[in-house]
Amino acid sequence: MAVLKVIRGSTTGQHLEVQGERTVLGRHPNCQIVLDNAAVSRHHAQILESHGNFFLEDLRSRNGTQLNGESISGRVQLRDGDEVKLCDYVFEFLLTPSLGASGVRKTSTTSTATFRSRRIRDTIDTPGEFPQFSLSSVDFARPSGTHDSSILTTLEARATSGIRLNAQPEVKLRAILEIGNALGRMLKLDEVLPVVLDCLFKIFPSADTGFILLKDGESGQLEVRAALGRTEDVKGPPISQTIVKQAMEGGQAILSADARGDHRFETSESVASLQIRSVMCAPLLDQSGQALGVLQISTRDLEQQFTKDDLDLLASVSTQAALAIDNATLHETLLKRREMEQDLEFATQVQLGFLPNKSPEAKDYEFADYYEAAHRVGGDYFDYIRLPNGDLAIAIGDVAGKGVPAALLMVRLHAAARYHLLSTTSAAEALNHLNAEMATSGLGFRFVTLALAILTPATHTIRLANAGHLPPILRKANGEVSTIGLAESGMPLGILQGQEFQEISLTLEPDDTLLLYTDGITEAMNEKQEIYGRRRLQEFAEKSSGRCQELVSSLVAQVEKFCGDGPQRDDLCIVAFRRKSH
Repeated sequence: MAVLKVIRGSTTGQHLEVQGERTVLGRHPNCQIVLDNAAVSRHHAQILESHGNFFLEDLRSRNGTQLNGESISGRVQLRDGDEVKLCDYVFEFLLTPSLGASGVRKTSTTSTATFRSRRIRDTIDTPGEFPQFSLSSVDFARPSGTHDSSILTTLEARATSGIRLNAQPEVKLRAILEIGNALGRMLKLDEVLPVVLDCLFKIFPSADTGFILLKDGESGQLEVRAALGRTEDVKGPPISQTIVKQAMEGGQAILSADARGDHRFETSESVASLQIRSVMCAPLLDQSGQALGVLQISTRDLEQQFTKDDLDLLASVSTQAALAIDNATLHETLLKRREMEQDLEFATQVQLGFLPNKSPEAKDYEFADYYEAAHRVGGDYFDYIRLPNGDLAIAIGDVAGKGVPAALLMVRLHAAARYHLLSTTSAAEALNHLNAEMATSGLGFRFVTLALAILTPATHTIRLANAGHLPPILRKANGEVSTIGLAESGMPLGILQGQEFQEISLTLEPDDTLLLYTDGITEAMNEKQEIYGRRRLQEFAEKSSGRCQELVSSLVAQVEKFCGDGPQRDDLCIVAFRRKSH
C-alpha cells in the first residue's frame, strides 16, 4: 500500500492512501486528495500506478509541482522516500509505510454529477414463462359500490417497518429470517426479485401465481420484473390494474378472500377474466414512503383462501423486499457510476495526451500556457506545431459546447489542424481547408472558433488568421495594449462553406507579448452575475510585467479570485509568448 505522508500542511503526520490507477491532487472537490489552498490548481497533479510502479505528473498547474526540490514537467517515476511539494503542501511518498503508522485515511473519488440508472431490460425466466408487461396505457377502474362482499381487511403498509409477531410468530419469524438471509447475500436486482417470489411460494403453499411490478426509472411505467407460477400451464401473470393501483396509491396491503365478489374491484374486468379468487397485494415502499411497485400473490382455490395473518406476513415481507430492492438498485447505480468515472478518467488522460506536454523552444522566445476543463473533459484546444521550414504555428480554439461531445470534436480538430498546417505555410489557407472540411463533415450545428499564428523566429514576424475566435492581445514593451486582427476575423469554422479567410502580419519587438485565450476567461462570472470581460483582461495585461509564466499564472489567479467560490462555468485556455530582450 503506497501512501503520501503529510510533512507540511494542515494535517501534518497524516498518511493518505494512494488508491487505484490514478490519484488526483488539487483544489476541486472531485479530486481524490483535496488541498484547500488558493495557490493550488483545481486539478494540480496526479499519481499514476502501473504494475506496481508509481509516477508523478503535473497537470499543467499554474504554480507547478516539485519532486525532491526540482520542478517537473511531464511524467517522472516516484521512489520510496521521495518528497513531493505542491505549493505550501509537502508530502513524503512511501511505498511501504511502517506498521505503526497511524492516521491512514482512504481516499475516494467524489462527483457532483447526478447519475440516472439505466433502464434494465433483462427478461426473467420462470417456470410459468411469464413475459414482461407494461401497464402505462391501461385505464385503471375506480372502486365503486358499498354492498357486502368478501373483503377481509386492508393493512397500512407504512406501519409495517418492523417485524410484526402478533399472529403465528414462529412461522413469521422463520419466514422473515429466511428471506432476509437470502436477500442479504444479493446485490443484483435480477437475482433479488426471483428469490422473493420463491420464498413466498414456500411460505404460502396455496399460492398459484405471484409477480412483482416495479416502476421503470426513466419512463415511470410499471413493468413486470419477476413472475412465478406453480404450474407450467400458466400463460401470464394475473394482473388486476385496479388492485395494483389501489395498493400503490393508498399505500395499503390488500387482502380479498374472493376478489371476484369484492365490491372494490367489481368494475375490474381483469379480476373476473383472470379467475382471481383470493389475492394479496402489498406495495413496495421506499424509505420516503414512495411506492416503487407492488408484490402480489394469488390463488384460485377458495378452500385455501388467504387470511389476515397471511396479509400481515406479506406486508412484513414486502418491507424486507423493498429494502433489498433499494439496496440492489443503489448498488447497480454505484457500479454504473464507477464505470462512468473510469471512462471519464480514461477520456481525461486521452485528451491531455493530445495537448502539448511542454512549451516549445525557439531562439529569443519564451512560452507559457494553461488549460483546465470545466468538466472532466472539455472543448478548448491549443497546440504548437513545428513546420517543415522551421516556423512555429500556435493554434488556439474553442469547440461549441462542453463535456464529451465537445472533447470528441476537439480531438478531430487537433488532427485536422496539424494536417492542414503541415500541408501549407499560410495560416489563412490552412483555415480555408479546415473550414471546408468542417462544413461538409455532417456535424450538424456544431462549430469551432480558431485562431492560427505562424511565428518566424528568424525575422520575428507573425502571420495571423482568425476564424471567429476572440482577438489576441498584443502587449508592447511600454505597456501599451491592443487587440489584433478583429476587423479581419472571419466566421467560425463549419458555418459558411467556401469562406475565404484573411491573413495579417506584424513584427514583434523586444519584450512584446502576444496573449491568446478562450471565452472561459472573458465570460467567467462571479456571484453577482458579472462577467470578467475583455476590459478587465486588457487592464490586467497593461499592469502585468515579467515572464510569460508569471503573466499566465497571475491571470488565472485573478480570474479565480473574481469568480469566488462559484463553479467553473466554461473551459479555460491561455497561451502567451514573448520576444525576449537582450
